[in-house]
This record gives sequence, C-alpha cells and structure tokens, in this order.
Amino acid sequence: MFVISSVMVVILALSGLVLAFVAYPLRGREISSAPWLGEMLARAAESLPTVDSEADDIAAWQDQADSRAPRG
Repeated sequence: MFVISSVMVVILALSGLVLAFVAYPLRGREISSAPWLGEMLARAAESLPTVDSEADDIAAWQDQADSRAPRG
C-alpha cells in the first residue's frame, strides 16, 4: 500500500509541474506565488528543442518526394 501511495504522490507532483509549465513559462508569464519555480521552468523551456517552422519541413518533404518520383 505504501508503494502505491508513493507512486501516486510522485505522479501528482509531476502532473502539477507539467501543468505549471504549460500554464506559465510556455506562454511567457511568471508564477507570482513561486518565482523560483517560474525561473526553473523558464530555463527548462529555453533548453527544450522547438519546432521552428512547419512550412520548412513541408517544403523539404515535398522536395524529397519529388526526387523519389519515377521519371517518365
């Protein structure tokens, strides 16, 4: 029973961090009640990889598909 309770506490803590991450630093806002947490999450948001432009990916995919198309 203790293991299940411990795992649930860890899951709830992680879900709270994810919620705080999505609600505040990802949108450029600060967490007023815990500025240290906001700074930590902002650093995490800056270090995560991001998708720059979907249009560039689509153009590269189309060029690759055109080069594989049979010539006739």
